[in-house]
Amino acid sequence: MTKPDYCLEDAALAKGYLRIAGVDEVGRGPLAGPVTAAAVVLDISAIPEGLNDSKKLSLKKREALEGKILTAGQVSVAHASVEEIDSLNILRASHLAMERAVAALDPAPDYLLIDGNLIPKKLRLPAEAVVKGDAKSVSIAAASIIAKLARDRVMVDLAQQFPGYGWEKNAGYPSKQHRAALVDLGVTPHHRRSFRPVHNILYQE
Repeated sequence: MTKPDYCLEDAALAKGYLRIAGVDEVGRGPLAGPVTAAAVVLDISAIPEGLNDSKKLSLKKREALEGKILTAGQVSVAHASVEEIDSLNILRASHLAMERAVAALDPAPDYLLIDGNLIPKKLRLPAEAVVKGDAKSVSIAAASIIAKLARDRVMVDLAQQFPGYGWEKNAGYPSKQHRAALVDLGVTPHHRRSFRPVHNILYQE
């Protein structure tokens, strides 16, 4: 299994860029909760060992790496709300979260490595889109870890306010428990009304 490395960052450094941020988002697929993005500028001299796509790491591993990333890098996290997801669409909302995360970095980065195949429209900095970037770039992998932990914690908090949907375990994804609770308990203010399973329940004939 190939692990992410620093090759893409090195290539940007070779072009004269100095502050390279990895950007990733999490939460496009859930039926509830915000979409969350993180932007991370790593310190070249202190890149944590074991960085990888957050989906390939256990919670314990992610949490251990989070501390190291926060110590050895500059980190920002941003969200786009359920209302924004429903009014814009999930792709645009995920790009909005990315734009916000980049804007919150201070000092600003001068180059962006963005997970996926599209560069968000409003990012005016030099950038490249990297398909499966969290498996290729340590900076994007670090951003994926930070974003996933941040969003999972939001969903744990929301699960306490709205028990029964299993958000503390499924993070708002359409698990069997979540789908059953939608039918039995109904739609909460944190559900994405533009997503078909939620829409269908709201507008049943």
